[in-house]
Amino acid sequence: MKWPAQIIQIKSLLCSLALALTMMLSWDLTRRSPAAPRAKSIWPINRISVDAEGNTNAGLEPTGDPSGSCSSSTGQIYVRGGTSGDYYALMYSWYFPKDEPSTGLGHRHDWEGVIVWLSDSTSTSADNIVAVCPSAHGGWDCSTDGYTLDGTTPLIQYYSVWPVNHQCGLTTTVGGTQPLIAWESLPTAASTALEDTDFGDANVPFKDANFSSNLEKATF
Repeated sequence: MKWPAQIIQIKSLLCSLALALTMMLSWDLTRRSPAAPRAKSIWPINRISVDAEGNTNAGLEPTGDPSGSCSSSTGQIYVRGGTSGDYYALMYSWYFPKDEPSTGLGHRHDWEGVIVWLSDSTSTSADNIVAVCPSAHGGWDCSTDGYTLDGTTPLIQYYSVWPVNHQCGLTTTVGGTQPLIAWESLPTAASTALEDTDFGDANVPFKDANFSSNLEKATF
């Protein structure tokens, strides 16, 4: 199957209420392998969740400054594609070491993402996008006409909803870039670790046990 090239742009508020940055994520689905990032952000952003040997991130306790212990790592974005009903979905996911919307509130680890629904898995045109569904507090807020595109790129933000949590949402701000990894491209040790590791209150949205059910929740 020839998959479309798909780009997501993210405006992120990572680790804190005060630290903001923008990212643009690029994915070459025609090769089922990560495309070279157009530019790598030098700002502190999300950390990796797992390395090639299967060692997972221990995360951070939701204590101290909400912006404390942020990382200068470029992090990782994960993508997994699949069909549900009449449409094809691309799920993009991010890992963060903590979800601390305010000092002392929240939990260790956070997984967030966005699902982009396509009418045709082989088309790269903007009108092929059917819906954009950012993650929010365990669910997905889908929009069929309220999202903004930069070319064929949906624009997404990661922000704090005090005092509940951090979540993704729609934005009009154009972002930068970050390396992106396909679920199918992960080493066996890494994918097994993501399948088996208990991230507490945060759930890996694209692992086998959660992927299909998350697509079913992202209704529009």
